[in-house]
Amino acid sequence: MNKRHFHTPLSLAGEGGRRLGEGRHLRERAAFAALLCAALTGCSLMPDYLRPEPPVAASWPKPVQNEGGRELAALGWRDYFTEPRLQGLIAAALEHNRDLRIAVARVEEAGALYGISRADRLPNVNAVASGSSAHTPADLSMTGRETVSRRYDAGVSLLSFELDFWGRVKSLSEAARSNYLATEEAGRLVRLSLISDVANAYFTLLEMEERVQVARQTLSSREETRMMIGKRREVGLSGDLDFLQADAATQLVRAELENLERQRAAAENALTLLVGKAPPSLPAGCSLAGQDLVADLVVGLPSEVLLRRPDVLAAENRLMAANANIGAARAAFFPRITLTGIFGTASRALSGLFEAGSDTWSFQPVLTLPLFNAGRLGSSLDLAEVRKVIAVAEYEKTIQVAFREVADLLEARARLTRQLEAQQAAEKAQAEALRLAQARYQAGISSYLEVLDAERSLFASRQARLQVRRAQLSVAAQWYKALGGGKAE
Repeated sequence: MNKRHFHTPLSLAGEGGRRLGEGRHLRERAAFAALLCAALTGCSLMPDYLRPEPPVAASWPKPVQNEGGRELAALGWRDYFTEPRLQGLIAAALEHNRDLRIAVARVEEAGALYGISRADRLPNVNAVASGSSAHTPADLSMTGRETVSRRYDAGVSLLSFELDFWGRVKSLSEAARSNYLATEEAGRLVRLSLISDVANAYFTLLEMEERVQVARQTLSSREETRMMIGKRREVGLSGDLDFLQADAATQLVRAELENLERQRAAAENALTLLVGKAPPSLPAGCSLAGQDLVADLVVGLPSEVLLRRPDVLAAENRLMAANANIGAARAAFFPRITLTGIFGTASRALSGLFEAGSDTWSFQPVLTLPLFNAGRLGSSLDLAEVRKVIAVAEYEKTIQVAFREVADLLEARARLTRQLEAQQAAEKAQAEALRLAQARYQAGISSYLEVLDAERSLFASRQARLQVRRAQLSVAAQWYKALGGGKAE
């Protein structure tokens, strides 16, 4: 390294450079430069990091179609969730949700800790200035006269800088960096989860609103039927049994309506909690049937999907931090050299502080070699190695859980599509059965019990269709999170 870089007050030249000679002055500068370079580069005892093989199958349990679809990585959340009302709710949640605020603050906290750890790899240089005055009475003075002594100092200091020959500080810095990246990925996971959860809560609220609407329509129909049967009973065309059955059916629907209203309020409260602060105005929303989410997504292989998920990336970064801590634990067995020095000027008078010949310096290298520590260092190394084993297991478990989540969603997506088709066909058949039962009752061919059975079946079928459609949309919302999300917005 060029010696010109070390003409600063950090150079530890001998007292009075002119008295010790220019040659010695330059040699000391060069020696300090070499020592500093060795400290900043150093060797490393950190084990080479090898990513564990994913402990899952190379393909999904269910075949997937990966041709002609779109890559989720190229889509933002607005491209995936296209309904304007839902977009407004998600945008509000990303701004006001408290869990997300905490996650963002955690990322900033980890970044600050990494900055502190990284700073330990460079010298800590401070400007110092001091002054002191001392009074000595005559009976304590060596000259027998009262004296007042003064001293003024100014300079720069190097405080306890460790020469990182064995990579201990570097390993700690790498561990802090990996922990910061893990926290950053954890923050991204919170963001993806929030987007998915808001969409899911919104679809649940839509489901409950539509189920309440169906219950109200059914209640209105039952009340009309009860009124009609009451009139028929007055003229002798219906008996008390028919009226009591119609009245009981009406009360049961009224009770179910109250239950659905309670669930609708709970769903609205859950969505409000996620959003944090609802926007003052939102565009009108679509029904469950009108929701259009991206369906033609490229799933890809497990090795492609799982390794881009933020939870898997966070687990891997924690594993890398554990690997780096092993290097720091190994380096603790070797000697540790720290440097403390100061270079500046001193004078009895403040006016003479920067005059020629007032240079002062001190240099204190300290070598620390572990001799006996009751097995503390060995236990620290064992602890670091065990924590890496734990981190490997946690990383592998995270991949396994992610694999199961995607596999479940693949299965659910296909099954729910066919289930919804069957449920819609069943609802259509139940509606026709009710029409025929009512016609038979009006003609006196069958009892009112047949009409009640048909009404109950149609009501249950309509409720089930809404539940299946909401489940289908929930799976689509969870896809956004399960596949690792799209591009940042």
